[in-house]
Amino acid sequence: MGANSSSMGELANNDYLKRLASNTPINPIDPFLNQLLSYSFLIPINSADGKLLEESTVGICKTLAINNARSGNFGALVRNFLVRATELKASAQCEDNIFTWQTYNALFVIRSLCKYFVEHLSEELILQQFEAKPPDMGGYADPEDIGPLTEELMNSLVELLVDVPVVSFTYALHLEALNTLLVLLSLQMFQPQPASKFVLYKYIMQGRCSIHACLLVKSLLRNFSIQEKCPPELYKHTGDGNSVMASVAASFWSVMTLGMGGATEKKDDDFHETLLANQSLLFMLVLTNHCTTDHGIHNPYRQALFAFTNSQDPSSSSPTQTPATFKLDFSQLYDALCVALRDDQSTLLLYLLIHRNTLMKAFILSRTNIDQLVMPLLKILYHAQDRNSHHIYMALIILLILSEDEVFNKAVHEIVIRNIPWFKERPISEITLGGLLILVVIRTIQYNMTRMRDKYLHTNCLAALANMSSQFTNLHPYVAQRLVSLFSQLCKKHSRIIEQIRQAAMEPAGSGEAEGGAEKEDHEEEPDPEQDYMQDLAVLEEVLRMMLEILNSCLSSSLHHNPNLVYTLLYRKELFAQFRTHPTFQDIIQNVDTVLSFFNTKLEQNGHKANVSPAEVLELIKDGSKQFRRDHLRKFPDLKFKYVEEESPEEFFIPYIWSLVYHSSNMYFNASRIVLFSLTSS
Repeated sequence: MGANSSSMGELANNDYLKRLASNTPINPIDPFLNQLLSYSFLIPINSADGKLLEESTVGICKTLAINNARSGNFGALVRNFLVRATELKASAQCEDNIFTWQTYNALFVIRSLCKYFVEHLSEELILQQFEAKPPDMGGYADPEDIGPLTEELMNSLVELLVDVPVVSFTYALHLEALNTLLVLLSLQMFQPQPASKFVLYKYIMQGRCSIHACLLVKSLLRNFSIQEKCPPELYKHTGDGNSVMASVAASFWSVMTLGMGGATEKKDDDFHETLLANQSLLFMLVLTNHCTTDHGIHNPYRQALFAFTNSQDPSSSSPTQTPATFKLDFSQLYDALCVALRDDQSTLLLYLLIHRNTLMKAFILSRTNIDQLVMPLLKILYHAQDRNSHHIYMALIILLILSEDEVFNKAVHEIVIRNIPWFKERPISEITLGGLLILVVIRTIQYNMTRMRDKYLHTNCLAALANMSSQFTNLHPYVAQRLVSLFSQLCKKHSRIIEQIRQAAMEPAGSGEAEGGAEKEDHEEEPDPEQDYMQDLAVLEEVLRMMLEILNSCLSSSLHHNPNLVYTLLYRKELFAQFRTHPTFQDIIQNVDTVLSFFNTKLEQNGHKANVSPAEVLELIKDGSKQFRRDHLRKFPDLKFKYVEEESPEEFFIPYIWSLVYHSSNMYFNASRIVLFSLTSS
């Protein structure tokens, strides 16, 4: 068994595959299928080989699609798999490796054919491929309660994921089950219509599959939480030619690493090996982010993700009145998130949990080691130039949601971080987590000002700083400098735009004549540069106002805890003069002026107007802070911003999630046929 194998280039002439694709019917219990499923296919080991495999077998897939209406051979193979899957739980318990291997091979062939169908056929024609029966069933009889064969396959795969334990010799089978389900649902990538209109999505959301929703989400989350590495016997040859597992080792491993060569984020060996966790996460994101706005279809997987509770907390209960939920170890999930936050899909899972699962959010906010979660998020933002815009948004929105909690805002200034190898702005041997958070968010604003120019990103950055501002404590000198430097940078930009508006207003209007004196005909309305500058000015003044409110909030609430900020404001006090009479800023500038005047007076009273050392000034500020009366400051409303998800979130999340599947699922997809998203922007 398994002695024969072919290179990918030879698969087009493989006799087993050619017979499967022919118009000669094969019944579901034909001994030929055992021969086919005992064959050692050489599976591709990277995306380039994956493309080669598809190019080599496209003729076989196309021939089968044509002949299947008469032969029913695809349905025969699916039915053969269903029989095996029914027996699989018992075989896994008795460690029948050969049976598991053959079942895996059956599913790999099914998945490969389904992938061709999904990329080349309409959903109606795909379903017809499943429903075509062989003329002779060979004594095989469909169970009385069997529904559409497509739904039976999907339900069988769900039951496999829920019921079959993950052990060394079922690890690859679990991966293949996830791959097959992802392939079937990837129809969304290739056909432009809402998921709720697809029959395949109705099967998974409403059919027999949905009965297992809670257990399936629990299994997928558990796979992610455990971060189990691929068993070494699946990818390390033993040299024992008589070992079944050794003979298929290359196939198993190469299936799991298919497409890895094109990924930019997956470089660490440990990350490569936690493939079941990655695939489980991607499938869960697909399940929980489709069919969320259409009232005709209820999404039980989304409900399960948002309502599960902590298995380690006896008092934990569901925050919503859901009919069923499950329990999971929150600590283990939290630890996995902290480790895995380097990629988009893990960040997206954290967003869903912290935004919609109130118990998980409360658990996260209660962690004394919250730095383990926040640091990876800051690293994502710090390396914004290497990330896609969606990943930056997700990381920033998570920080915004965290900043809504006052306990979090206080805690981050009590946690000291030492030696940050990825922070290259300047050497910082020691800083609070809150200080580092402020530095990275400021850097993100500055990056956005020069590169992305995205108002939405600006707003979220400033909202996070605003939420934290009243709790700013013991700001590092460099943090204070960067806050004021950002304000200075915005001031310079404000002056430039004012000058551009003046120049635009002085330019004479067009004469209405074209070159040579001929009158323009059917000309398009030319853009008005002055109007564009005015729009830019309005946006910039909103940002400037927000920065002043952040500074004022800190001074009003915790001036005595931030002498370094007061020192920096005194040093750069000329920045505020230009806005004293500006109607947009003058009310809040009065507070800043009150603070600066108080400390200037203190300096003069102590005879330190000139030739004073920074250390002496800082000491005077510390002493003066004890005497400063905050009731002299005008009161402003508390700065509190709350994240609200955009309307129609599917428009953002569905293309984003499928772009993650395309790039990170270890499978090759035909890019030229994708219509859901642009590969240049994903």
